[in-house]
Amino acid sequence: MKPNAGCWRRRLAVLVIGASWLTGCATAGFETNGVAACPPVVEYSRELQARTAAELALLPVGSGVVEMIGDYAVIRDQARGCR
Repeated sequence: MKPNAGCWRRRLAVLVIGASWLTGCATAGFETNGVAACPPVVEYSRELQARTAAELALLPVGSGVVEMIGDYAVIRDQARGCR
């Protein structure tokens, strides 16, 4: 047995794991039955939207929750565009 035999096996294992991760990500954009696979967008009532806006206004400036809600809004817009 060559002294570097374990080295190429380790590299091969890393390549296989990396390829499987990339394959998992690639399936997200595939089309099923001619329609792109888009996540559903939950519709919120005007009342709930107004209440949520009022609650967000009470949070301190620089709040992490406000930043996360902004990210959520971007994701919702992307999901709408996907349809």
